[in-house]
Amino acid sequence: MSEKDILFMRRAIELSLESMKTGGGPFGAVITKNGEIISECCNQVTVLNDPTAHAEIGAIREAARKLNTFDLSGCEIYASCEPCPMCLGAIYWARIDRVFFANTRNDAENIDFDDSFIYREISCPFKERSIEFRQLLREEALEAFRAWEALEDKVEY
Repeated sequence: MSEKDILFMRRAIELSLESMKTGGGPFGAVITKNGEIISECCNQVTVLNDPTAHAEIGAIREAARKLNTFDLSGCEIYASCEPCPMCLGAIYWARIDRVFFANTRNDAENIDFDDSFIYREISCPFKERSIEFRQLLREEALEAFRAWEALEDKVEY
């Protein structure tokens, strides 16, 4: 760990504390590139009434806008807590190189932010999930996939 890593994590923790002052949850995130902060965000789920407004998601969106790319290769994220399944997926999709976190998912569970059921649900077959899943109109939907496959000038991601 470098001194900068410690500074960036302290900023993520500071954002988690600031978040609560505005009605958000106790989570903060910072994204860096080449040793500089590119973006930062705190949890805004209850502030924006948006269940996807996690600190990591906000920081990823801001970094992508600032860098004008969906590919955040070369970036690192510092999160005040181990990322939840949604944020973890977004981190992988964004191609962030490294993840640093402070609190663990168990620490979050201890204050009633429990994602363990989501981790379990992901691995369940559709019929065994707690939310009903039904597949409809697959053949019609495959038309878009066939068109994508044939598209010569697509931007792959």
